[in-house]
Amino acid sequence: MPIPTRSALIDHLVRTRIAGAVATPRENNLDHYRKLANGDRRYWFGLELGDRWTDEQDVLAVMAERCGVSDDLNHRAGQDHIDPELTADALDRMANVLRKAAEGRQRVLFATGHPGALLETHRTTAAAMRAAGCEIVRIPGGLTADEGCVVQFADVAVYEGGATLWHTHSPHPMTAILDGLLRAGRPLPDLVVADHGWAGCAAQRGIDAVGYADSNDPALFLAEAEGTLQVAVPMDDHVVDPRFYEPVTAYLLAAAGLPLDGLPAED
Repeated sequence: MPIPTRSALIDHLVRTRIAGAVATPRENNLDHYRKLANGDRRYWFGLELGDRWTDEQDVLAVMAERCGVSDDLNHRAGQDHIDPELTADALDRMANVLRKAAEGRQRVLFATGHPGALLETHRTTAAAMRAAGCEIVRIPGGLTADEGCVVQFADVAVYEGGATLWHTHSPHPMTAILDGLLRAGRPLPDLVVADHGWAGCAAQRGIDAVGYADSNDPALFLAEAEGTLQVAVPMDDHVVDPRFYEPVTAYLLAAAGLPLDGLPAED
């Protein structure tokens, strides 16, 4: 697969609606910002936000700055946006984190609450990190959370129930992994690469963490603003074809100086 330039990446992000005019509507974004500000823990992603973000307008201001949604308080419904330039900037910051982890031969844990979209992105990144000398953390067996199982598939921790991999925002699966490692007397990861509550929980526990986040998932952007999370990459985290994320992964790995052997061949 050819490695996209920054301008080619931005064109791809807009064309596939990973960024630009994304599918998540404005009213859904504002609803989630409001629920987070009102203290609904389902939108905190395992982070402890205290009373620092109780004003919906403050949340919106951070999302406008770090994600690129409209900062117009009167824009209540319809189309909203993710700024593709901010996506590229965040991928560059994530690449710097991955490069340092590879140089330090760190222990890295990958996890996703969006297995239908981001599993291959995480798997390919994990393979590149292993090839660079990192240890990919193997999670303990027999872990459960939220009435399901926490398993590892293609080097990526996921939530499974009824023979199906599930979409989840919950931080509890990551809690199960970290607590399971401690019970087994094994070291915690040096770095977590994830999304949703998997990333939020790890960051709250003091582990270096980076993650992908959609425009209706403000918690990780607030955590980055506060310095709890190292990087939040703004992008639609479930577009119609998971292969649309392949150029994003290629750009990330190239920017990090990681091996590209695991990338799929071009169609």
